[in-house]
Amino acid sequence: MRYSETFIPTLRDDPADAEVVSHKLMTRAGMIRKVAAGIYTYLPLGWRVIGKVEQIVREEMTRGGAQELRMPAVQPAELWRESGRWGVYGKELLRVNDRHDRQFCIGPTHEEVITDLVRGEVRSYKQLPLNLYQMQTKFRDEIRPRFGLMRGREFIMKDGYSFDADEPGAEATYRRMEEAYRRIFSRMGLDFRAVEADSGQIGGSFSHEFMVLADTGEDDVVSCTACSYAANSEKATSRVAAPESRPTPPLESVETPAVHSVEEVAVFLKTSPDRLIKTLIFDTADPEADDPAAARKQEADRFVAVLIRGDREVNEVKLVNHLKVTAARLATDGEIARLTGGPVGFSGPVGLKGVRIVADHSVKALTDAVSGANHQDRHHVHVQPGRDFPLADTVDLDTARAGDGCPRCDGTLTVQRGIEVGHIFKLGTKYSQAMNATFLDPEGKKKPFVMGCYGIGVGRTAAAAIEQNHDARGIIWPMAIAPAQVLLLCMNMKSTPLVEAAEKLYTELEAQGIEVLYDNRPERAGVKLTDAELLGIPLLLVMGDRGLERGVVEVKERRSGDVTETPLADTAARVAARVREALTSRA
Repeated sequence: MRYSETFIPTLRDDPADAEVVSHKLMTRAGMIRKVAAGIYTYLPLGWRVIGKVEQIVREEMTRGGAQELRMPAVQPAELWRESGRWGVYGKELLRVNDRHDRQFCIGPTHEEVITDLVRGEVRSYKQLPLNLYQMQTKFRDEIRPRFGLMRGREFIMKDGYSFDADEPGAEATYRRMEEAYRRIFSRMGLDFRAVEADSGQIGGSFSHEFMVLADTGEDDVVSCTACSYAANSEKATSRVAAPESRPTPPLESVETPAVHSVEEVAVFLKTSPDRLIKTLIFDTADPEADDPAAARKQEADRFVAVLIRGDREVNEVKLVNHLKVTAARLATDGEIARLTGGPVGFSGPVGLKGVRIVADHSVKALTDAVSGANHQDRHHVHVQPGRDFPLADTVDLDTARAGDGCPRCDGTLTVQRGIEVGHIFKLGTKYSQAMNATFLDPEGKKKPFVMGCYGIGVGRTAAAAIEQNHDARGIIWPMAIAPAQVLLLCMNMKSTPLVEAAEKLYTELEAQGIEVLYDNRPERAGVKLTDAELLGIPLLLVMGDRGLERGVVEVKERRSGDVTETPLADTAARVAARVREALTSRA
């Protein structure tokens, strides 16, 4: 393609509303333009990248045994009511009424539609397994859309769904999809991790996120230095040594005037933070509940006292999942005082009435501990969990962090930033049971389908690739998803011999099957070079008058900056070989 005939409206300055690198560079490189908050138009070069991402996904999904179809973006409310999600999905679900006042939504995902399709067509175990996927535009009405394609409201997703007759079959399908995803992101040239993850609103028993590692990532990726263990921060567990066990004298209440924080209390009582029991009061009422009565639950059910060791932090996602609620927020100062009898900073489990207590495993191992006494300026010392207060509900609520021990080996955990680009789920029978989607097994008995779900954010993957691959001058595309493989620059469009040589090389490269963007604009050399670095195409071929006199072409690699010269007559063949090598090395 010729630059002069391609719509590439580059900008010199960052857009005012752009916060992350990918948003800035995709806008400046003329790849996207904003239509409304979280809604974008893909311009030609940006759409070429999207097409590359989709093609790799299609090839590997087919290789993994999946078949492509297409479902509607607009979905009837009845299907969502069957699954039970219409009233609980939240305000991200864009609900609309048609002219007959029937309720629909703009699909953020398609579990209901695909389950409805399969229950109407698949009758027997002989038709299983079945694995279907689509490339579809989705809409989630994010409260604060930001970061360009990283967190938009309208976005392109590959979503796939599998149907098996039993758990072993579903497990085999899940593992095939996991391997397909590894191949997809490897072929794209991305540094990624597959991590254990929380299933969130999609549901199911087990899931993995695929995280592209980047300093600008929104999520923490916890991984072991010695084994393959990896999980996101919402799911990660760790091995943390308990403080030394020692005899616990009888419980005693002591004055602790004007000390509130864990650190202040530890210093005042001459102990260490790991011997403190931190007590946090959480409110589990759903702030977006449609039913006011549901939001005003009985306080015995609504408020929860969460106990954790003083030097650790509560993982709120783990808490929400354990309590099976939609949200958990820290109670207000007034609520804490009313529920415990003391102000913030003095809450404790001893004698606490009318509030459910949930403790992290770290509390169970404590001896001779310290806790708040639910009274102004007082703490309990010589606290023994299980003796001085009940430990009926203990669970992992801890936030794993760098330096903790790995839960699977003797290694140490590290924490990196990552961007979620894919998520696979073992759904089990969550949707098939709710929607009465069944088949007949070999004995003629009705059984619910065992399902899996597999998503990839297509535009988000393109943006994540930029977050991981850029420098101060612009994008550095991996070869497999670049809008073109080679950028050919003719530095002097007024020189007839140079233009003729550039045109000949352009034709030779295309004959070799290479995707070339030929910059034939009558612009200054500096403008062309600046745009070339901004666009980030992997190989830059520079043709100038002096090089033509010597019969050579300057070949520059965008990533390393390495420059070599090749004979003009051999350039097309040599460049084609480099492109093919770059593509096959990741296949």
